[in-house]
Amino acid sequence: MFAGAPVYSDISSSSFLGIRGAEKRRFRLDEKPYAAPGSASARRVQRLSPLTVQLAIAAGTKGLYRDMPDNTSRKRVVVTGVGIVSCFGSDVDLFYQKLLKGESGVRPIDKFECSNWETRIAAWIAPEQFQTEGYIAPKLARRLDSVLKYTIVAGKRALEHAGLGIGSDPYNALRKDRVGVIVGSGMGGLETFAEGCEKLSTGGVRRMSPFFIPYSITNMGSALLAIETDFHGPNYSLSTACATSNYAIHNAYMHIARGDADMMLCGGSEAAVLPIGLGGFIACRALSKRNDEPHRASRPWDKHRDGFVMGEGSGVLVLESLEHARARGAPILCEYLGGAYTNDAFSVTEPVPEGTEVARCIRLALADASVEPAQVSYVNAHATSTPLGDIAEYRAMSSVLDMKRITMNSTKSLIGHALGAAGALEATATIMAIRTGEVHPTANVEEPEPEIEADLVRNQKKSLNIEVAISTSFGFGGHNSVCVFAPFVE
Repeated sequence: MFAGAPVYSDISSSSFLGIRGAEKRRFRLDEKPYAAPGSASARRVQRLSPLTVQLAIAAGTKGLYRDMPDNTSRKRVVVTGVGIVSCFGSDVDLFYQKLLKGESGVRPIDKFECSNWETRIAAWIAPEQFQTEGYIAPKLARRLDSVLKYTIVAGKRALEHAGLGIGSDPYNALRKDRVGVIVGSGMGGLETFAEGCEKLSTGGVRRMSPFFIPYSITNMGSALLAIETDFHGPNYSLSTACATSNYAIHNAYMHIARGDADMMLCGGSEAAVLPIGLGGFIACRALSKRNDEPHRASRPWDKHRDGFVMGEGSGVLVLESLEHARARGAPILCEYLGGAYTNDAFSVTEPVPEGTEVARCIRLALADASVEPAQVSYVNAHATSTPLGDIAEYRAMSSVLDMKRITMNSTKSLIGHALGAAGALEATATIMAIRTGEVHPTANVEEPEPEIEADLVRNQKKSLNIEVAISTSFGFGGHNSVCVFAPFVE
């Protein structure tokens, strides 16, 4: 646990009985005891005191309490750049334009033989959609697993987007010991792993590459990106399945907020549309079988959804302390307000049907971000198109948010589920929605589940003035994560 980061602990009943007067009142997160009258944004609340947060969380999480540092001592953190690799290419603006148009990146797989498999579609990246020239030396590019190449290209493009292209004066002026990297992966170097296993089984250990271990382990994306950029700050990878990117983003935020670093590159990367990856998820019975209509296969919240569609790619965000961004005149895309993670502790693959831990994660994230549920106007949902997951997530949200006034979409309906990279690609879509004031449509919601009251942005983009946005990601093993973004307000 980070020093100065949120710490979970029990608060004894006697300590609560010792609270006097107004402090004894149990605040609910949907009340407004801590509004900020006269602030730059009349509906944006001030940073909360530890006691207020404890009471708010206690009221909303059935006896699970959280001690938190005083938010007034935290540095504000802003997003100044984003870089992606996707089934729509590596240009962020083009990526979002295609999302706004409702274009689907899902298509039949022809990069390996799977014509007799139950699932033969994915939102995969073809060679012509991804170039390493100018970002990775040719010799290194020939050796690297695709997941590592995606990480490096997305990371360097994020730096360019932030006005910090390698070799530029602003980049050279950075204190490299104050810049870190956290990029995770759910599956790691699966391409390298599969090739190594094949060579071992057919020709023995002598046929194996000396790069088998280095290029298959999950930490190497963060390590190589740091090597390529000469960044010496906090550096590690993590893996929480499909929640990986959000964990990386929030951990990066905590490093900056507590003063460990001035800037962090963070996100996730995945390249698992391979025989072993596709075959494994088919064996899990997790994938859609709509092979004859690929663009209609990913259909979150639709009554006829039959599983998710695999995707791949990478997303990397540049987070900076506000003071650091201001000092170098950086473009501020939005502010990262906070987040949280919890665990279902329930099943390897299935969510808790009632969504109780997801709901708790949302409450914790909003409290960490010092915002109220009524301030949330947009949700970029995890919404994978699985029968159980979509409705469990919605029920969790509806226990915290007034869904009748929420605009909610699913990026996965258009680019599939990029596993460990999904959260970063969806964070990018969230940031672009804040920047452009336009929310991309959710495709293929032809017969929505009857209990859903939120505006799902069905099939056509929507203009929206976003005050606070949340992006949710959940992973096998019960990992829950919520990230909170908002327009930057002085």
